[in-house]
Parts: sequence; C-alpha cells; structure tokens
Amino acid sequence: MSTQNSQQVAGKPDTSGKLNLQRFLPYRLAVVARAISNELAERYSRDCGISIPEWRVIGHLAEVSTCSSGDICQWTAMDKATVNRAVTRLVAAGLILADVSKKDRRLNVLALSAAGKAIHRVIVPLALDVEAQLLDALDASERDILFRAIEKLGVRIEKVRRDREAGVKPRTPRPVSPAKTPKKGTPRR
Repeated sequence: MSTQNSQQVAGKPDTSGKLNLQRFLPYRLAVVARAISNELAERYSRDCGISIPEWRVIGHLAEVSTCSSGDICQWTAMDKATVNRAVTRLVAAGLILADVSKKDRRLNVLALSAAGKAIHRVIVPLALDVEAQLLDALDASERDILFRAIEKLGVRIEKVRRDREAGVKPRTPRPVSPAKTPKKGTPRR
C-alpha cells in the first residue's frame, strides 16, 4: 500500500459516499485476519497435521476442559457444520474424546485426550511465536490501543446486531455534497 493510502486509512472514515476498500474497515480487518490465519494454518498443518478449525476446537477445550459442540460454536464464532467436521476428524484421530451428556442426551460432551493435550502443548508455542512476530511491529502503547480498539469494536458489533434484530434503524452518516455546502460567510437561504 502506498504511503498516501496508509495515511488516508489512518484518518477518519471516508464520508465521500464511495466505497474505497483500502479505507473500508470490514475489508481491511478481513484481509489481515485471513493473512494471519493462513500463516497459522500452514504451521499447524506442517507441524501437527491439523487445520485452523481443529486448532480452535483443541484450544477451546484446553481452556474449559469439557464442553459441547454448541459451546464451541458460540465461543469460537465458527458455524455448526465447521465445528462438527472438526470434531469428527479430531475424534477419529484420537485427539478428543466425545461422550453423551448425562444431563441432556441430545448434547455431546467433548474433552481433550492425552494425545490432544500433547498437540496443544506443541501448537501453543507456534501460535505465540506468530503473535509475537506481529506485535513486534507495535510499541507497547500501540499494542494497548490495538487491544482496546478490538474490544470496543467487539462490543459495538454486538450492539449493531442486537439493534438490527430489534428492528432499530441504524444511524448512517450521510456524505456532505460539496455543491450544497455553503461557503463560510455565505448566508443560507
């Protein structure tokens, strides 16, 4: 990206009414997230033979010990089909154990096997290495700002979703047309 484009991106949102992908936050975040995910996927596949969805299942189970597939969908933002495919492959590989809930026979209960815990111990340093390489581009203040901004965006998108589901009309900034903007000192009619 050119210096001019990067300076424009760092500024305020574009209010021209035209879509400029280099200034469109969802696009920029998706591109960066995809590049990071691709780098991690290559390392996970090469060193452990697992995919990103499989890693997310393993990582979540390592944090919570046991849970259902539905819990994993909720906490990892993966869809049910993706989680089910990952769980099926991980069970077949002997990396997770699946049982039926004693409280609700419709739910499965998943947990890491000893082999799954071993894979987790191998992958954590790989993931932390990629994260460290990325964060090395930022000073401590920038890292703090980044994580606060991500948190704020997460809270805001949840509000946007809730408002949409409740039928609340979004407040959309309207671009100002240069032809209709009165010049300073020009009386309005």
